[in-house]
Amino acid sequence: MSLLTNVMEHSLDEGYAEATARRRAEGGGLPRPLRAKLGLAAGLVLAALVVTVGAAEARISAPVLAKEREELIDRVDAETADADALERDVEKLRDEVGERQRRALNAPGGDREQLVSLLAGATEVVGPGLRLVVDDGKGTEQADGGGPRESSGFSDTGRVRDRDMQRVVNGLWESGAEAVAINGQRLTALSAIRAAGDAILVDNRPLVPPYTVLAVGDGKKLDAAFRDSADGRYLQVLKENFGIRFSVSAKESVRLPAAPSLIVRTAEPRTASAGKGAGQGTADTGKGTS
Repeated sequence: MSLLTNVMEHSLDEGYAEATARRRAEGGGLPRPLRAKLGLAAGLVLAALVVTVGAAEARISAPVLAKEREELIDRVDAETADADALERDVEKLRDEVGERQRRALNAPGGDREQLVSLLAGATEVVGPGLRLVVDDGKGTEQADGGGPRESSGFSDTGRVRDRDMQRVVNGLWESGAEAVAINGQRLTALSAIRAAGDAILVDNRPLVPPYTVLAVGDGKKLDAAFRDSADGRYLQVLKENFGIRFSVSAKESVRLPAAPSLIVRTAEPRTASAGKGAGQGTADTGKGTS
């Protein structure tokens, strides 16, 4: 009877009873594994919601960004077209000015005007002459050192400098050249050979090596005179000491273009009435542009 009484009074096993009591003490609810799965699912849903919202916003803003990009491209294209048009206008005006100057120098008046036109570089020149090619030394991009050329602000390398070309051109003029051009750029009495960094500029136009110098004149006499001149010997020293390369050859015919733009200057003596205030026997010149 006691066994039946115990079974009826304690129908649940003590272990189950303890587990139930422990769950109730912890707050009850779902088991831990199930709560963890539900939390992970909620996190995934939240992440998917954030991604969806971001994608929707990107899709909404994409047409606006594309429109702004197209507007910027159109503005760049328009400004580029305007710059190209201005450059063409400048070239056209430069050619027109040069042509008018050449016509003025070629105006009727005898051989004197032809000589002036030739010396001013207003006309193309064809005739016998000399071809001189000057080039940088090999491996100049890695060369470095110190020496006499560095004292003037240039490194002692095998790079051809603007003052080197100045001496070459002056030597050709002194040797009897009637007209000179470098890489197709005609030189006049007002031409300038300058440097901009490592680049050589002739009348503000950059040149690249090798530098081909054409000179009109008696080719053989020019060759001999230039080699014997101080500037010819200077070029030889550059070759021996710095590896600068050059070659000289006489040509039966060379063609030099006309100068692209000319600045014609004239000097006029002052009249007697204008010079009274300056005293007797004094002379002055005025410079102008025609």
